[in-house]
Amino acid sequence: MLNDFPTHIRRVMWFQQDGAPAHYVRDVRNYLDITFPNQWIGRGGPVISPPCSPDLSCLDFLLWGHLKSLVYETPIESAEELVARLSAAAGELRDLPVVSQEVRQSFLHVVPRA
Repeated sequence: MLNDFPTHIRRVMWFQQDGAPAHYVRDVRNYLDITFPNQWIGRGGPVISPPCSPDLSCLDFLLWGHLKSLVYETPIESAEELVARLSAAAGELRDLPVVSQEVRQSFLHVVPRA
C-alpha cells in the first residue's frame, strides 16, 4: 500500500505502531527502522508512545465513542444481542450524514496541512 504514495510523501510520513505483542518482535521493529528511519512511534521505536496516549484518529475520538454509546445504551444479555445491536447502530450511523460530516471535520482539525 505504501508504494501507492509518492516518494516525497513517504519521506516525511510517520508510522504509529499499535504496540500489540506480535508487532513488537524484533523482525517488525527492524522493518520499521528500515522503512521509517527515526520516524516511527511505538514500543522499542525511536519515539516511544506515551502511556494512555490518544491515537490521532477521529474514529477513536468521535465515531467509535458514538457507536459505543448506541450499543451499550442498556445492558446486553447475549452475544447475539451484541451483534444485533452493533449492526443496528452501524446502520443508524450510516443513515446520519451529520455523523460523517463531524468525523471529516474532526479529521481536518487533527491532520496538519502541508
